[in-house]
Amino acid sequence: MRGLDFSLLAGSWGIARLDPAAAVPEWAASGAFTSVSRTADELSIVCPEEAIPAACRAQRGWAALKLHGPFPFSEIGILASITAPLAAAKVSIFTVSTFDTDYVFVPRANLPGAIAALEAAGHRRTD
Repeated sequence: MRGLDFSLLAGSWGIARLDPAAAVPEWAASGAFTSVSRTADELSIVCPEEAIPAACRAQRGWAALKLHGPFPFSEIGILASITAPLAAAKVSIFTVSTFDTDYVFVPRANLPGAIAALEAAGHRRTD
């Protein structure tokens, strides 16, 4: 797998969990990045953590790494090339994929180690 370019999105991110039947709240649409996923079990929202109400069940304090795509759907191993070095460095992750690219969220406290692990694996930070 070739080395990938990635950049750090500004801000701190949160991952909220709502009831699966809940309407998508207005606060979910703030910021430069929002992801909304609904399943039969939950409604998950990734957005700037300051947008998430304090009473909402959420994990806060995530940093967002954007992989620079676009990546064709036929390309194999994009996320594996990122997640393997992070797993070896014992960095937990949360991922979101879009049509063109992938975003990898890591706990902000683990960001320096995550970046070091990715660069040691041949990936390049571009911001």
